Amino acid sequence: MGDMRADRLVAILLLLQSRGQVTAAEVASELEVSERTARRDLEALGMAGLPIYSRQGRNGGWQLIGGGRTDLSGLTAAEARALFLVAGPSSSATPEVKAALRKLTRALPEPMRPTAEAASTALIVDPLGWDHTGPPRRVPVHLDAVQRAVIEGVQITLGYVARDKASSTRVVHPLGLAAKGTAWYLVADTEAGLRTFRVDRVTSVEPTGDPAVRPDGFDLAEAWKLITGAVEELRAPVHAQALVHPEIVWDCRGTFGSRVRIGPTVPDGRVEVEIRGHTACSVAGEIAAFGGMVEVLGPPYVIAELLRLAAELTALYAREPPAPRIPAPSIG
Repeated sequence: MGDMRADRLVAILLLLQSRGQVTAAEVASELEVSERTARRDLEALGMAGLPIYSRQGRNGGWQLIGGGRTDLSGLTAAEARALFLVAGPSSSATPEVKAALRKLTRALPEPMRPTAEAASTALIVDPLGWDHTGPPRRVPVHLDAVQRAVIEGVQITLGYVARDKASSTRVVHPLGLAAKGTAWYLVADTEAGLRTFRVDRVTSVEPTGDPAVRPDGFDLAEAWKLITGAVEELRAPVHAQALVHPEIVWDCRGTFGSRVRIGPTVPDGRVEVEIRGHTACSVAGEIAAFGGMVEVLGPPYVIAELLRLAAELTALYAREPPAPRIPAPSIG
């Protein structure tokens, strides 16, 4: 998230209010950002619960639900929290961003101001999904209740359905929210220690009335880094070191998503990368699709899987002389 994100989000709302409808291209031109950045900002506002929606088709664009508003003081308490959440942590903001947030705070009705300010430090935005980014999902049903609990600092009785479909109910201390890719996560302290809960799997949120207790020295950004590192290691414990030709670096990003780390360029012009996967077999299969454009340096068991694949394919196809490459048919 760029340092000027808060300024842009407020500016987008003002554009929507003044024009009624905007396209991502119009926002990009007005705010001097890429169309991709403009679309990501618009989607983030909608995903977080701001009252905007997109219309498809020739005359489509982004609109405010219920028509334009004359000023930002028309935001509801939930919408104000959502805007401050997606605007990013104020602790890392530039003076310009802090000024924009102060202006917005002054525009809010007095009762909303403390919680809106608290919201600006309660969120981590991690734009990459676990593997790939995807289209925005619907706003989780209980996102507003979870936001409120985080911002107001109260314990909640949380109903939850885990990945394995097991249902549970427990009292947790909400500490922060993380938006990773297209999903929202609650970071909370529990009897079993620090845990994360996907907000779209939350089935109920009931405040207990007791204050949430933050562990000594708790830092949301550091906690999220540790949590995602542990999850990534469980999801993809195999690490392969390789050299790739520079022209396919972006293809590697598209294929492996957050499972690839791009390193420096070596003297022969190739680029060092680390590719992670669930098993040696699955990693080798993905890498094999790039042919000789990727050279795996280690570990040996991944190289062994590549050799096994090569021998298997050679045995299958080497009975006849290799056929000339057949070009794909052109379209259009």
